[in-house]
Amino acid sequence: MPQTIVFDEPGAKVRLDSISTDPPPKMTKAKAKERFESLNEELFELQDLLWGAKTHSVLLVLQGRDAAGKDGTVKHVVGGLNPRGVQVTSFGVPTTEERQHDFLWRVHRVAPRQGEFSIFNRSHYEDVLVVRVHELVKKSVWKTRYDSINAFESLLAEHGCIILKYFLHISKDEQEKRLLEREKDPVAAWKINVEDWKERDEWGDFTEAYEDAISRCSLPHAPWIVVPADAKWYRNLVVAESLAETLRPYRKEWLKTLDQVGKERRAELTAWHAGREGDSGEKAQRRRKRRSPARRKRVAEEPERAATDGSGA
Repeated sequence: MPQTIVFDEPGAKVRLDSISTDPPPKMTKAKAKERFESLNEELFELQDLLWGAKTHSVLLVLQGRDAAGKDGTVKHVVGGLNPRGVQVTSFGVPTTEERQHDFLWRVHRVAPRQGEFSIFNRSHYEDVLVVRVHELVKKSVWKTRYDSINAFESLLAEHGCIILKYFLHISKDEQEKRLLEREKDPVAAWKINVEDWKERDEWGDFTEAYEDAISRCSLPHAPWIVVPADAKWYRNLVVAESLAETLRPYRKEWLKTLDQVGKERRAELTAWHAGREGDSGEKAQRRRKRRSPARRKRVAEEPERAATDGSGA
């Protein structure tokens, strides 16, 4: 089983430098792959139950430094789900319209509906991370946003949203390695720009910003999970394992809901079929009456009777 570092109480002391970015020594890639494949099957089933029951929704928040593996996590972990019920949203620099609203407006409008999975590739936390480090707003502004975020996530949870927030934790050396690989790869070079290198000079500032965000916004119903992400295969395993572990307790409830819905649907169908058969019986009876010898005789006599009535007039 992978080792997970979970923060689910506000005010927890977070020191990212003390948390390893590597997988545990006894965890091998082969073991992780086998376990991951099993989890993918389980998550597919759980998503199907979630979609059918429509009593809850799921929100996964992916945060991390540049090249931490947010896109890779979406591809490998979420890629095994049914795309019918999955929505992935990436949050970049706010548009003109988005800047005319509060910072949570663009996030709330894409929050998952009941039955859906939503994945935020970066999220509302950018407004207490990059905004803070780059001094895009005053300190007095971003400091109040922690409480707003907690209230927002609590609101979602009250409406049945299951929230998991992941910080993909990579080392500075691993990040440098990945950025260099991207530069050399013609297919992946579009993912990197000068700002990615510049932000390495602010590594310590971003570390402090992440530590404060995790500490201030860790809630029982919206926990932060720090994922050792230097090994991509282990990162995927930790995310999949924690997701399955969180959704598993809802399985019985969703099955019960689906069973009840199934009974109601069957009752509706039984009534519909009975009504249809009744309608068919009445129509058949009317057809038989139209075809009876007595009716045919009356119909045949009507023109003759009408002609007689006309001549008498």
